[in-house]
Amino acid sequence: MATIDAMQSTDAHKPGPETQAVIKTFDQYVVPNYRRFNVCLERGEGSRVWDADGQCYLDLFPGWGCNLLGHCPAPVVQAVQKQVEKLIHVPNTWYMEPQGTWAKLLSERSFGGQAFFCNSGTEANESAIKLVRLRSEGKRYKIITFQGGFHGRTMGSVSATAQPKYHEGLGPMVAGFQFAPHGDLDAVARLIDEHTGGILIEPILGEGGIVPASQEFLKGLRQLADDNDLLLVFDEVQSGCGRTGKWFGYQHTDVIPDVMTLAKSLCAGIAGGAMLTTSELAKHLRPGMHASTFGGNPIAAVAGIAAIEMIESQDLLGNVAKAAELFRSQLNALKSACDSISEIRIQGMMIGIEISVDGAAVVQACLDRQLLVNCTQGNVIRLLPAMTVTAAEVEEGCQKLTEAILDVTSRN
Repeated sequence: MATIDAMQSTDAHKPGPETQAVIKTFDQYVVPNYRRFNVCLERGEGSRVWDADGQCYLDLFPGWGCNLLGHCPAPVVQAVQKQVEKLIHVPNTWYMEPQGTWAKLLSERSFGGQAFFCNSGTEANESAIKLVRLRSEGKRYKIITFQGGFHGRTMGSVSATAQPKYHEGLGPMVAGFQFAPHGDLDAVARLIDEHTGGILIEPILGEGGIVPASQEFLKGLRQLADDNDLLLVFDEVQSGCGRTGKWFGYQHTDVIPDVMTLAKSLCAGIAGGAMLTTSELAKHLRPGMHASTFGGNPIAAVAGIAAIEMIESQDLLGNVAKAAELFRSQLNALKSACDSISEIRIQGMMIGIEISVDGAAVVQACLDRQLLVNCTQGNVIRLLPAMTVTAAEVEEGCQKLTEAILDVTSRN
C-alpha cells in the first residue's frame, strides 16, 4: 500500500497537455485521498510503461507489486480475453470450473488444503482474522501482530497493523490486537493468554522496509503456536506467488503456517485475493459466516491460472534468482560508492535500499530519469521488479537509481 509521504509530487516533472487534461478531470470528480505524481500512464508492456504524453519509463515497482509478470503479460491477457467472452461473473452459490482449478494449483504449490477467494489483501486478512475467532467461537479473539507490519486498510486489518500512523483519526480500533517488537520471541510469549487465538506476521515485511524475519524467529513462533494451540498466520500478500524465487516466502524456511493470505500479484494485475488454510481449519469458515461477492470470479480465476502456468513454462522462478544476483552486484557497488546507503536487503524481487537522505527526493529524482521506484518508511527505497525483468533492464535501472541517489546525496 502507498506510503503517503513518498508520493509527493514536485514541479520537476511537468505534465504535458494530455496529462493536464486528465488531472483537471480528477481534480473535479475524484476523491483526493491519494497524492499522485503528475504522470498519466496510458499503456505498458513488460517492465516499460508509457504516459499520455509519449514518455517511456522503466518500471521497477510495477502496479505497486501487483504486476509481478510485468505489464500486460500475453498469456494472462489472452486468458482474460477468452474468458470475458464466455462468462464474466456468477455468484459463488454456483460451481465454476476455473475457480476449482485455481484452488487446486495453489494448494499443490503450497501446504495443501483449501482456498477462500476474495478481491484484495486486506480482505484476505479479514478472512484470516475471522477464521482465528471462529475456531474458538469468539472465545480466543486476541491476535498478536508485529511492529512494522502492514495488513491492509479495512478496520480489522488496519487494527492489526502495528503502525500508529495508520490509526490516526480512525479510533476506536477493533479490539483484540496486541503488538510485539519484530523478532522478539520473549515479547510474544509474554502476550499470550487464555484469550489469544493466533499470531499474524509477514515473513518478509513489505511496507515495513523489506525486512525478512529470521528462520529462528519464525521457528520460535511456530513452537509458541503449537505449545499454546494458536493459529500461525502468514501474510504473504506481498511476498507470495513467486516473487522471492520460491512460490511462497515461507518456503525459504522449514516453517509451515496454518493459514496464508495472498493478493497483489496473485492474478498478475487483475484484482484477486485468497486465504489458504488446511481442510480441517477451513470447516470453521462455515456457510453464512463470511463471503466475497466478486471473490474467485471467472476473470480473476483464469488470470490466476495463466499466471501460474506462465511462471512455470518460462522458468521465471529461475529468472528471479538470476536477476536478484544482478541487483545484488550492482547495488553493492553503489553502496560502496555512496555513504548515504546503510543497508541493502534483497529477497528475490523484493529489494530494500536503506538510505540516510530523503527517500521522497530520491523517488522524484528517479522519476526525472524516467525510472519508477517507491519509498517506504521514509528512508527505504523499495523495488518490486517483475519476474520477467531482463539483465539489461536491471543494469539500466541500477544506473539510473545510482545517479538519482548520488544526485540527492550531493544536495545534502
